[in-house]
Amino acid sequence: MNLANFGIRKATFNDGDKIKTLYQTVAKNPGGIARTSDEITPGYIDRILTNSLEKGLIMVSYSKDTHELLGSIHAYKLDPKVFRHILSELTIVVHPGFQGMGLGKALFSTFLNEIENLYPSILRVELITRESNHKGISLYKNLGFIAEGRFEKRIFPETHILEADIPMVWFNPNFQPSL
Repeated sequence: MNLANFGIRKATFNDGDKIKTLYQTVAKNPGGIARTSDEITPGYIDRILTNSLEKGLIMVSYSKDTHELLGSIHAYKLDPKVFRHILSELTIVVHPGFQGMGLGKALFSTFLNEIENLYPSILRVELITRESNHKGISLYKNLGFIAEGRFEKRIFPETHILEADIPMVWFNPNFQPSL
């Protein structure tokens, strides 16, 4: 795949329908994301967009030829002020037909670069991934994330085999506390 045929930009509210379609496509694959396809509702997508646009960051990757969304990443601040230095609830999705080609890494790298350079009040970017997501964990570690523990038997997938969630964090090297 030639990454020159794809672009990355900040998302807008107008991307809602395309993000919903992308999430539903990813959710159809076991282990793609925690939600099932029927849980990807307009209300769920509206909450992601609202929280990310108002209190965080959301970016999308797209085909320059067709303008189809092929990936999305978002994270946002939680409400208590004691967490004002954290972006949490991070989710990244890449269309199954484009996984393993570097698109997710490019999207994630751009996202972290944006935080590093434009969000000095953010120290922590947090994500949680299931222990069976070996490719994801490897990618996150390569991007500078570190594992902070395990939530044992937290995931109860359709296979009915309980597995741990792994909380991971990336620290912004340009953090400057804001009062």
